[in-house]
Amino acid sequence: MDTIKAAVCHEHGKPLVIEEITIRPPEADEIEVEVHAVAICQSDISFAEGGFGGPVPAVYGHEASGKVTRVGANVRGLAEGDTVVVTLIRACGHCPSCQTARPVTCETPYNSLTEGPLKTASGDPIYQGLETGAFAEKVVVLASQAAKIPDSVPMDSAALLACGVITGLGSVVNVAKVRPGQNVVVIGAGGVGLNAIQGARIAGAARIIAVDMTEDKLAMAKEFGATHGVLGTEEKPWSAVKKLTGGRGADAVFVTVGVAPVYDVAPRYLAPGGEVIMVGLPHATEKAKYSPLGMGNASQGIQGTMMGDTVIRRDIPWMVDLYEQGRLKLDELISNRFSLDQINEAIASTKSGSAKRNVIVLK
Repeated sequence: MDTIKAAVCHEHGKPLVIEEITIRPPEADEIEVEVHAVAICQSDISFAEGGFGGPVPAVYGHEASGKVTRVGANVRGLAEGDTVVVTLIRACGHCPSCQTARPVTCETPYNSLTEGPLKTASGDPIYQGLETGAFAEKVVVLASQAAKIPDSVPMDSAALLACGVITGLGSVVNVAKVRPGQNVVVIGAGGVGLNAIQGARIAGAARIIAVDMTEDKLAMAKEFGATHGVLGTEEKPWSAVKKLTGGRGADAVFVTVGVAPVYDVAPRYLAPGGEVIMVGLPHATEKAKYSPLGMGNASQGIQGTMMGDTVIRRDIPWMVDLYEQGRLKLDELISNRFSLDQINEAIASTKSGSAKRNVIVLK
């Protein structure tokens, strides 16, 4: 067992505590990765606040990059020294979901408290949050959770590929399958929303309309490819969208904020035959409502997505390629960089809503 430094949640809703914990070596199908950078995602914050449940003590963090330092005996395709992106997409490769290219919904159970690699200094188990636990100096994860990337991608930018980028782009390309000429609305111009906007631009959408609560966020959205911005504070922002689309509405509406009331109104932005794509997820206790009659008569739908239905070793390489061509913004997504000791400050900055993505840099 190695001793590492990590940010530990001992009580939901309280600041994380930087302390030394232990991590076991990788087993047969696992790898050990020295974490160089890990981004702060809203999901980590929701877990730390207790919004998604789960036991404590826990180590969260799931949007990471680093270097492989050890591999299990059964690992193929990854080796010590490889630069990798580490994701929460833990895939067995054998269940029905994995066998139909849906590893994000892998059906093989895993208890990251009893089976996970983390323990306190006194030997008690620590919950490996989101099956990753990357707010730490090292992680031990299933090899399927990592994708090799070239050394040319900066580690802080590479970390964003683990969640925010693949979720935003994947929701557009893999889930909605946006085609050239279609109209898109993205509600929420935060870290994931900006990547949905980038995805819509790359897919060739005719109009990419960002909806957010501030002019600053709308201006930022236009830097990433939005053609128009609509303030969500307007009395009926969907009316402005209908006007921009010649009265028709959007072929796809991406809700990238975890706010249930937004889902109540999201169908109002849709064109006939359009779909609401559920990207940002509210806390478990929050509910939304919609009109089955109105949506059914218009052949509209609501589609859920986990991590943009990404297959990481299929999708991350082409995203890296777009980045290296200058067609996908990664560096520009980073608002601030913090040390691990500053993680509570980084979380506070993220919760303020002013940051695109905050990154903890360890190396």
